[in-house]
Amino acid sequence: MMMKVVYYVAISIDGFICGLDSDISEFVGEGNGISQYLADLKEFETVIMGRKTYEFGYDFGLKPGQPSYPHMNHYIFSKSLSFENKNEKVHVLADYETETIRELKETSKTDIYLCGGGIFASWLLEHKLIDVLKVKLNPLLLGDGIRLFGNSKEGYLLNLTDTQSYDGGLVFNTYDILYN
Repeated sequence: MMMKVVYYVAISIDGFICGLDSDISEFVGEGNGISQYLADLKEFETVIMGRKTYEFGYDFGLKPGQPSYPHMNHYIFSKSLSFENKNEKVHVLADYETETIRELKETSKTDIYLCGGGIFASWLLEHKLIDVLKVKLNPLLLGDGIRLFGNSKEGYLLNLTDTQSYDGGLVFNTYDILYN
């Protein structure tokens, strides 16, 4: 059975995953929605992300080469990232290859968590490799920052499969992406 790539991400009402200078300070950071998100992450064994998303963790104490999520195998897509200290759970892949994503979908025991977004999410969307979009819709307008799908101009219909409301006005919407 082929697993799905799940883009599970916080966004503002106006579609940004962070503000200028990667600012996430206004996003809901506590409450039952965040507890649910953390519980949901335990269901994934594999995470994929781009370099900027991985390095964002440095601001929160992550050390280079260390897994962001200790229980997950990490696949970081980057042409420039390398680590002195190797970790068996952290793999850097130099090229964006559709076949690599398909192999992960075939070999992973769970669905695959797409962490972060922007450039990498845009590439995945353009190659129709994201199966589920789960947004943690935050009650704020950022006005500028990194868009949910970077600079992608692709457009697809979505099928809403679940919606949940949480403390602080946080709403989780889960969609299947309907590719043409």
